[in-house]
Amino acid sequence: MLVWIICGALAALNAFLLIKLLLVRKSIDEIRSEITSRLSEDTNNLIYVSSNDKNIRRLAGELNAQLTLLRKQRIRYQNGDRELKEAITNVSHDLRTPLTAISGYLELLDSEEKSVNAERYISIIRNRVETLAQLTDELLRYSIISSGEKDNEAAPVDMRELLEESISSFYSVLKKRGIEPIIITPEQKVIRILDRQSLLRVYSNLLSNAVKYSDGDLSVTLSDSGETVFSNTASSLSETEVGKLFDRFYTVESARRSTGLGLAIARTLVERMKGEISAEYRDNILSIYVRFPSE
Repeated sequence: MLVWIICGALAALNAFLLIKLLLVRKSIDEIRSEITSRLSEDTNNLIYVSSNDKNIRRLAGELNAQLTLLRKQRIRYQNGDRELKEAITNVSHDLRTPLTAISGYLELLDSEEKSVNAERYISIIRNRVETLAQLTDELLRYSIISSGEKDNEAAPVDMRELLEESISSFYSVLKKRGIEPIIITPEQKVIRILDRQSLLRVYSNLLSNAVKYSDGDLSVTLSDSGETVFSNTASSLSETEVGKLFDRFYTVESARRSTGLGLAIARTLVERMKGEISAEYRDNILSIYVRFPSE
């Protein structure tokens, strides 16, 4: 008789623990679902759980506190980022007027009789003005691109055609640097759903980067998998510098006229088009990979 009582008690205990476990699992599923919903939506709603268990409710309360803090930090970041972009846009516009005036006066000086030293000084001034004008344009362009206000006008594009078009537009620059690019593309078209102008900008910025850092060579390869690789010898770089190439405003000594925004813009555009971009440095060869896998 005692055995039956003990067995009954154990069965009741097992049933109680099983029910408790099921309730805990239900509460965990509720919390997971609620967290996913709160993080993906722009809402002030907090996590709700149906459980009356004090530990579960305490956990939900602590998560709600962290969500509230995260939401405040996100709003602060978004406001600060918006203000920074507006400031960059305003400064870029404000700088254009005096730069245009300086360029105009420099053109007038070209017709004046000057000493050798004056010619050298004017050349230095013109170089600095051109660099500042380039930086101003890049700042404005980066501010517009990174704002994300305009959606991509995605449509089927032939990556091979756009790559060849971009290389052709850089022909004179490459020739001036004595660079004969090796171009390898598939015979068939490589079609992807992308924004045409954005991809042209990406290719243009990567070619410009190659011109800055190349020791005199350039290899561009497009595969039918949608991967484009830009490779060139860049003995002036280091692995540390390569790791920072996509950072905003980062430049190296060998590219004094670089604004440090070209690759940052390329990364922003590639990621917005759901692609991937990365850099590799091996045996003094800098390789930049741009991938747009087929869906």
